[in-house]
Amino acid sequence: MTPSPVQIDGSALTSEQVADVARRARPVEIAPAADSAMKASRAALEGVMADGQAHYGINTGFGSLSRQRIDDADLRDLQRNLVRSHAAGVGEALGEDVVRAMLVLLVASLARGHSAIRPETARLIAGLLNAGVTPVVPSIGSVGASGDLAPLAHAALVLLGEGEATYKGEVLSGGEALKRAGLAPVTLEAKEGLALINGTHLMTARLSLLWEDLDRLFDAALAATAMSIDACRGTDAFLDPRVYRARNQAGATRAADRIRALLDGSEILPSHAENDPRVQDPYSIRCSPIVLGAAWDALRYAKGRLDDELGAVTDNPLIFTDDGGANPVAISAGAFHGMPMAIPLDTCAIAIAHIAGISERRVYHMLSAFDEQSHLPPYLSPKPGVQSGLMIVQYTSAALCNEIITLCAPASVVNIPTSAGMEDYNSFGPTSARQADRALTLARRVIAIELLCAAQGLESHRPLRSGAGVEKAHGLVRSVASKLVEDRPPAPDISAIEALIRNGAFTGM
Repeated sequence: MTPSPVQIDGSALTSEQVADVARRARPVEIAPAADSAMKASRAALEGVMADGQAHYGINTGFGSLSRQRIDDADLRDLQRNLVRSHAAGVGEALGEDVVRAMLVLLVASLARGHSAIRPETARLIAGLLNAGVTPVVPSIGSVGASGDLAPLAHAALVLLGEGEATYKGEVLSGGEALKRAGLAPVTLEAKEGLALINGTHLMTARLSLLWEDLDRLFDAALAATAMSIDACRGTDAFLDPRVYRARNQAGATRAADRIRALLDGSEILPSHAENDPRVQDPYSIRCSPIVLGAAWDALRYAKGRLDDELGAVTDNPLIFTDDGGANPVAISAGAFHGMPMAIPLDTCAIAIAHIAGISERRVYHMLSAFDEQSHLPPYLSPKPGVQSGLMIVQYTSAALCNEIITLCAPASVVNIPTSAGMEDYNSFGPTSARQADRALTLARRVIAIELLCAAQGLESHRPLRSGAGVEKAHGLVRSVASKLVEDRPPAPDISAIEALIRNGAFTGM
C-alpha cells in the first residue's frame, strides 16, 4: 500500500514526517493553500520590484556585492549564476537521506509564502522527491549563516538540469536524471535562485534525522544500564522515586522510572539483598539516572528548537503582504542565520558524550572483576587466562569515547568571517551537525558493547532471571550474538547489536 503523502501546506512539519520522506520515501504533496500562498508572494514581489528601488538579491548582487544594481534584462542570469557560482562544496557526498530531508525542508519553507518562489519551481522540488531523483551534494562548504549556501546550490543545480544526481542507483548528470524521471528543468526568475539556496535546511535536516537516531540510542542506553545493574549484582535502592522527587530534575526522574520498570520482577536483585557487604555502587551505576537524565533534558532542548525550526521561513529577503497585498514589502534581515540550530547541535554532541562515557565505565566495571561481589569472571571469560573473553571490547569502547570527546568542541563558538566581511558572524552549524552525527554513530557502538558485556554478565547468574524488560533486551542481544563459550572475534557481535539499536529494536522497552 502506498503511504499517504506528507502535505506541504504551510504548516510546520514534524521530524517524523521529515524522516518518513527522507528514509522511507514517503511522497510529498503541495496543498492548494501553499500554492495560493506562493502565488500571492510572487505577485507581491512584482509589486516590490515596480517601485524602481534596489532590493537585495532581487535586483542587486549578493553578499559584499549587494551595492551593485542589476538591470532587469540580467535578472535571470543573476539567479542562474548565483546557483552555479555557489556550488563550491567539497568532500564526500551527503547521504541520500540527508539530501532528501534537506529538499523537503526547503520546499516546506518556500510554501509558507514569504520567498516569492513560483509554484512550478516548488513543484519541481517535490517532483525530485517523489521520483527518487537525489542531487549529489558535497558535505563540506557551508558556514551556516547566509543559509546553507553551497549544499543547497548543489541541489538547486539539478533543478536547472545541471550538476549531478542519483536515480535508481545510478549517478547521472542533472539533466539526464530529470529526463529519465520525466521531469523538465526550470528557468529561474527574479529572486528564485536566492530563495533556493538561503535557509538552514541542511542543518535542520541533519538534526531531524539525528533525533530519530538519538531517541533509539537513548532507549538502548536505558536497557543497557538496567541489564548492567543486574549483571554486576548491583542494588536498585538508588532508584527509589523519593530520591528523584527530591532531586527535582525531569530527565533524571524519567530515566529512573524507565530503569526501574526494566528491572521489575528481577530475581537477581533480591538474591543478594542480605549479607552483601557493599554499601553503594560506583557512580556509573548509582548516578546513571542523573547523568542519563541530564543528557535527555539537553536533547529535549535541542528537539524543542528543532520543532520551532520545522515551522520556520529561513530565507532573505522576506516578502510580506500584511495589509492584504496593497503595499507589499521586501525586508532584508538575517532569518537565514543558523545559530538557532548550531547551538542545539553542539549541545547534542555533549549529551551523546555522556551517554557513551558512562556506558564505557560500566563496561570497565563488568570486565575488571575488581568487585568480587559481582560474581563475574575477569573479562567475562569462560576460562580466564587461556581465553581473553571480552577484554578488548573495553579498549574499543575507550577508543570510541576518546573520539567522541574530540567531537564535543563546539563549532558554533569559533567565528570566521566571509564575503569580504559583510557576513562577519557565522554559525558553522553544518560542522556542529556533522560532529553530532559522527558522535552518535560512535556512541551507538559503545552501547552495543555494553549490551554485549551485560548479556554475558547475566549468564553468570543463571538460573536467576532479571526483570521482564531486561530479559527482553537480553533476548534481542542473543538473537544476533550467542553466549560466549570460547573466544571468538567480538567485532561481528558488536556490529550486529549496533544494527539492532539503529533499527529501533530497543525502542519503547
